[in-house]
Amino acid sequence: MVARKILVVDDSATDLKNMEQIIIGAGHKVISASGGTEGLAKAKAEKPDLIFLDIVMPDLDGYATVRALQADGATKSIPVVFVSSNGQQADRVWAQMQGGTDLVVKPFTEAQIIEQLKRAA
Repeated sequence: MVARKILVVDDSATDLKNMEQIIIGAGHKVISASGGTEGLAKAKAEKPDLIFLDIVMPDLDGYATVRALQADGATKSIPVVFVSSNGQQADRVWAQMQGGTDLVVKPFTEAQIIEQLKRAA
């Protein structure tokens, strides 16, 4: 598997650290952001291959973040996987309608994150 650049955006330091460890363990580079505004800036600057994006964040929620990513020609083609504690079917449908490729429900497992990395390869 080729090492790729993965952006993780989450306001939970614990979830951010767990995700970083899984992705690094899978042989990829991780860029981290603790909110949507920072995530947008890092997506533009770093051009990651995949973004794991929390939905509920205080500064700019995940839905607004993904809409901003898709509105920018430089970032619109980057796949986004939402990561959230909101895991009902309606949440999954809404996440896809907003532009997410999938939704991983918290608490996530290593296997779920690895599966998303494989899907985006």
